[in-house]
Formats: sequence, C-alpha cells, structure tokens
Amino acid sequence: MADKIKNFFKKKKVDAKFKLAGPGHKLSESTIRSQGSDSSRKDVPAVKRSGLSVESKVAADAALARLQQKRENPAFNTSLAAIQAQVKKELENEKASTSAVITPSQSDTGKVVEVDLPANLAASGVFFKCPLISNDILPRDEWKANIKTFLYEQLEEERGLTACLMIQSCNSRDKVAPCVETLCKYLENIVTYPDEEKYQKIRMSNRAFCERVQPIEGALDLLLAAGFAQQKVTNSDGVEEDYLIFSKDNVPSVEMLTTLIDALHTAEPIQLELDRNLQVLLPSQAATKVQLPASFYALTPEELKREHQLRTEAIERSQMLRTKAMREKDELREMRKYKFAIIRIRFPDGILLQGTFSVYERYNEIYEFVQENLEHSGLPFVLNTPTGHKLNIEEDANKTLIDLRLVPATVLTFAWHQSIIEEIHNSPNSNVYLRPEIMVLVQEV
Repeated sequence: MADKIKNFFKKKKVDAKFKLAGPGHKLSESTIRSQGSDSSRKDVPAVKRSGLSVESKVAADAALARLQQKRENPAFNTSLAAIQAQVKKELENEKASTSAVITPSQSDTGKVVEVDLPANLAASGVFFKCPLISNDILPRDEWKANIKTFLYEQLEEERGLTACLMIQSCNSRDKVAPCVETLCKYLENIVTYPDEEKYQKIRMSNRAFCERVQPIEGALDLLLAAGFAQQKVTNSDGVEEDYLIFSKDNVPSVEMLTTLIDALHTAEPIQLELDRNLQVLLPSQAATKVQLPASFYALTPEELKREHQLRTEAIERSQMLRTKAMREKDELREMRKYKFAIIRIRFPDGILLQGTFSVYERYNEIYEFVQENLEHSGLPFVLNTPTGHKLNIEEDANKTLIDLRLVPATVLTFAWHQSIIEEIHNSPNSNVYLRPEIMVLVQEV
C-alpha cells in the first residue's frame, strides 16, 4: 500500500490532480497531469537568491558559447584565461590558510536575504526543491505554505487521499500519530460494526476529538470524505450539540473506508529535496565568505550562544581531567547542533566549488556532487580533508558528514586518482576541472 501512495507522485514537473474513479479503484489508479502556470502560486513568490545580474548573465552566456566552441583547447579562450589569471594572482597573494574556517553569523536573524548577500555570509540560507509542485527554490517555511495551498486545491477532486497527505504534510509530527490512530478507530468501528448506531456518530465536543482530531489540518476533510456530515443533535438535556454523523449514502461502499484506513496508515508527507545552492568561488571570495546563517543550526542563535558559553566554562573547569574519549564525545555533541553543512572543494587551479548538505548525508553524496560538475566526468578522484586524511569512496561512501567530522563546514582538496594522473596530464584541457557551464557561475568580485 505504501508503494501505491508513493507511486501516486510519479514524475517531476507535473501538477497532481487527484482522481478516485469510484468504488473498488486503487490509489495507484490516480492520474497525474501536466500543468502550465498555476495562478494559485502567484501570491507565494519564490525567494530570489543573490547571484548574477542581468548584464553578468549575458556575459556568462557569451562566455559559455565561446568555451563550447573551443572546448578541445580552452586555454585559447579569453574568458577562461581571465578567470585562471585572476585565480593565479590571488593564489600568489594569498596569506590565509587554504582551509578557511566558516563560522556562525552573530548578526544573522535567520531570515532569507532576498537582494544582496552580506559579504561575509557563505550562503544566504538553506533552500529546498519540490519538483512535484514547481521548479521554485525556496526556504522550508515557504514550501510548507505552498504545499498546504497545493493540497487544498486538490480537495474538490479527491478529498480522501488528499486529506491523508494533508494530515502527514501540514502538521507537526508529534500530533500526526495520535490523530491517525483516532481516525482509523472511527472508521474501523464502522467497518467492523456496520449496524451499530453508536459508532456512526462523533460528538465534536468529545475530549479525544477536540485534542487529537479537530486541531489537525486535513482530519475533518478525511471524515467528510469517509461519509460523515456535520449536524446539530439535541442531547438528553435538550441542548443542541454538534455531531459528525455517518451515512452509508455518502460513500460508494464500505470498501472505500478500508481504502482510507490503509491510506492513513501508509501515507507519507510530501518530501522536499535539499538544494545544493551551488556556488563557484575565487580564493578571495572563499576567504571572506566564512559565516553561516542561523538556518544552519538545530538551535536558535540565543540557545546556541548560551550553550557555547556554558560549554566553554565547563571545559575550562575540567581541562586537566578530560580524556580523549570525552573530547570526542564533546566534539560530536557540538556537531549535532547543526542541521546543515557547507562543503567546499578546492581544485588545483584555486577555484572552489561549494554546496550545501545535510549533516546526515553520506560521503557518496559529496562525491557525486563533485563528479557531476567535473569537465572530465566519470574519472576517479580523491578528496583530502584539511588534516590530510584521504577520503576513500569505497571505505567512506556510507559515512555521514558527522562521522567524517565535516560539520559545520570544511574545505576538501581535490586530486585525481593516482591511476589516471598520466592520462589526465596528456589530455589537451588538463588544466580545466569544472565544466564550462559551471565555471561561468564564478561570482563577480
């Protein structure tokens, strides 16, 4: 059943229009149709991250065209040569270490910067994609609003399944399980005891309903889809109360209730994909863009500052008594304060490739990120940590960023694998590492 719900969201760049064609149909029979521009999202503008100006984009396109024309020998390309000359000049004048430390921003409020990035921020925030809904790249909070709007649009066409997804996607996780348990109990009682009148009505002032169901987004829609309707009923004291009353006439068959029970148990929230927020930096830019915004933290800036102060005091008191195991435990605790990390890859020509990762992503995600942006894609390479440790894709592939001590930020040094160094050096564009369409993303100084 879980696979059927997952298959409901089949492809990227589509607008899900939920269809339940009648009794006996499965959730997997719902169709997904392509969508053009959606007017419902006009009032939720995409956050515009700082980047190339219009003039810069024109220049970048022109540079890309020139690079593609002379791809076999890019040394003759003036745009690439200019970038290489700038990098060489910066490397000659560079006095800082090659692995700059990226630190938390003390002044950052956690809000997304919509115009120009402060000069010292490594990233303006953490951004996500949701290909099911649109191609926008937005902060998590804005996606939550977009997902809710999107699901409400589907209620008219397919209330039941949409309500299940709404319960999972639009509420805090700790409230979802009690709600699902209560809703399933309502429906299971009707399926098991179809002639018992007491199971066919829900008093809306009931404590369990008020605490577990009523506050949950999508829960009332689920009950309405299951054949309940809100009515006034006079109780034994002659007082009118609000009830939800079930009627068989409101549903095609009892089988539909079984389908909704299965959907409640197996539905999953609409997932967001972390956007890498890819940047290409010159050495001088990497040296200045060293602070992380508050959105990278699992704690608020105030909590983080207070905890850091307490930790500093504790360490000072017990400096002479702390063992290696204690220090490692403290190091892991420090890293778990972060939700995301900045990973920079420094290439031999001085250019740095930057991406945003979850701290629980694995090394193979970093490896693939680098691989897909290389000019010589598909060839083996190694990445070295600032301490000189050589990361091995075979041994380290499944280790998380926390396991590898790459949190909250680090600079890894790129090198071709020893087995192909001679082959690379004999190629006509051996001094080019990143693809031309990536190189032209170098930000203006």
